[in-house]
Amino acid sequence: MPSPKILILFAHPLFEKSVVNQALMNVIPKHSQITVHDLYEMYPEFDIDIKKEQQALTTHDIIIWQHPLYWYSCPPLLKQWIDLVLEYGWAYGKEGNKLKGKKIFQLITTGGIKENYCIEGKNRFTIMELLEPFNQTAQVCGMEYCPPYVIHGTHAITDDAIDLEVNRYKNLLHHLLNYGLENEDFSNVNYLNDWLDKKNKHG
Repeated sequence: MPSPKILILFAHPLFEKSVVNQALMNVIPKHSQITVHDLYEMYPEFDIDIKKEQQALTTHDIIIWQHPLYWYSCPPLLKQWIDLVLEYGWAYGKEGNKLKGKKIFQLITTGGIKENYCIEGKNRFTIMELLEPFNQTAQVCGMEYCPPYVIHGTHAITDDAIDLEVNRYKNLLHHLLNYGLENEDFSNVNYLNDWLDKKNKHG
């Protein structure tokens, strides 16, 4: 069984200032089954090539939206990508079935600590609740939305913690290339981090 093809759609308007995202991007293996679209590098004027992005989506099995959490959502270029690329009649609606069955999840970095994302916390909502519009977008397009992979506390993260997250990301991509996300049960998992840790623990 061939490795699933992975498309990483990376969006960070201040990439040069993000130590964590630089480390994550540097560790992505140069593999024939992995494609990276750095949206702010590709489309600095926000002139997204819709057909190119649609072609990339149709030829990949797992889609990763990788971005920082910007005001409880995504950076503006990724939002524009969603608005323009996921066209009616192509991604959803009558005869819009080009993405049906594909897996998608978000890899998110946020300065806020995990404890702040709950009803009693500073941010009042969980990460999953804040990402519900992305989940619904995926559902409308017939895609399977998987739990997010989240790196918290990036504003005060230590070098050791960055190294840990980099290794976990490497393990995640390695697992996806070897096993994909078929027939996985995410019903009791809030973060893909937890799912990955369980996979590694049980070999």
